[in-house]
Amino acid sequence: MQRVLSQFSHQALQLACRRADQRFRQESNQLERVQRTRLSAVLSHACLPAGWDCPSSYEQFVAQIPLTRYADWRSGIEAMRAGQAPLTRSPIVRYQPTSGSSERIKFIPYTKAFLGELDAAIGPWLSSMYRLYPRLKSGQHYWSVSWLPESQRELLKDENLNDDSALLSLSKKLLSAYTQAVPADIAFAAGADDALFATLCFMLAQRDLSMISVWSPTFALQLLNHLPDWIAEACQVLATGQWQQRQAALSMIKAPHAPRRAVQLQAIVAASAADAVELDLLKIWPNLALVSAWDTAGAAAWAKQLQDRLPHAAFEGKGLWATEGVVTFPYDGQYPLAYQSHFYEFEDLADGSIKPAWALKQGDRVSPIISGGNGLLRYCLDDCLLVKTFMGQVPCFEFQGRRFGVDLVGEKLDPSLATQALQAVAKIAPLRAVSLLAVATTGQTTPYYVGLFEGDLLEDSAQQ
Repeated sequence: MQRVLSQFSHQALQLACRRADQRFRQESNQLERVQRTRLSAVLSHACLPAGWDCPSSYEQFVAQIPLTRYADWRSGIEAMRAGQAPLTRSPIVRYQPTSGSSERIKFIPYTKAFLGELDAAIGPWLSSMYRLYPRLKSGQHYWSVSWLPESQRELLKDENLNDDSALLSLSKKLLSAYTQAVPADIAFAAGADDALFATLCFMLAQRDLSMISVWSPTFALQLLNHLPDWIAEACQVLATGQWQQRQAALSMIKAPHAPRRAVQLQAIVAASAADAVELDLLKIWPNLALVSAWDTAGAAAWAKQLQDRLPHAAFEGKGLWATEGVVTFPYDGQYPLAYQSHFYEFEDLADGSIKPAWALKQGDRVSPIISGGNGLLRYCLDDCLLVKTFMGQVPCFEFQGRRFGVDLVGEKLDPSLATQALQAVAKIAPLRAVSLLAVATTGQTTPYYVGLFEGDLLEDSAQQ
């Protein structure tokens, strides 16, 4: 019954995305018209701060409204969360948290209008996935769910659970519910390891798992690295439907119960060589059709490792999605601008000029600026993109990393330059680059960087 529901949901979801896909193609030669229309829609929802007049054109918009970052909106968002003056007339749905567990949390307003903007990108993206990888319709999908640290749970109890599927519109979320291998509840596990274990249990329960979608490839590698150590314990969970010794840590999550699958997995383990470093992932997930993760800039080497671990599945890189909005998404092998979502401008990193999307040229190296239905206007994302080609009039990009990085002595070393330096050393020695550390010094010693590598340094390589 579950398989029938899953297949029906995939078919319905594909049909639901088809119209958005057709519209994305049809309007790709009308970039300026669509973008100016998007700006008018964004401004129709915005509640501008005191002293800001509402522009009636892009030219007025540029002249009247400055570039912004989160610090410019923090007080307004906090007031909005407290029920005071809103930043937008569109009804608020939730406040999406962003930033790591060690940083101050930023809350981005997710309004009805803003979710509609995200949906304008999700429709053609999912349609492209089903078109390029038709075997996706044959099984369950894992869309990453992040563990929520205990220190954030009270603060975030009324907000979203770092669940990728929450980006979907209501209709798509309902349809996709029957295709999801891992529930969002794992965010409430007592510890990060418990969340990883629970994730693996749900993934292992699905022999027909057909997609693994994560943001960081290192997260997926971490899951796979734990598999040999945890599979016996996971089989006990599947056989009994109980979390066993992890019951206290996972009490808020219903354990998967799949005794037949447990027997299958135990047979796969038993058939493995006693000294095998890895389990046979093809036998564990024979229907895996697609792995999706970041694969550019600093993530490239880790993405290659992930592809090597799961060679029987196709691999697709991620587009540029930020909590504040979507810029690009994978589409027929390219990464076009999500031009039907928000209004976009770009800072040219060669001369600092600001350009609308329709003024970009091939080879431009730019940083995106978005204005959306969440009330944030001319918001700088500080990512670096390269214009690679065009789909009609729509620019397609290559993500090159974060724009700003370490700055010890005014050099503004960005991640792309750090990656290039590490790769250059690795080419002349049998070493794998691990990290580049900035060392801040005092006194007469100039601040410097230390490159960390691992591997066996051969004598002839050392002489080079």
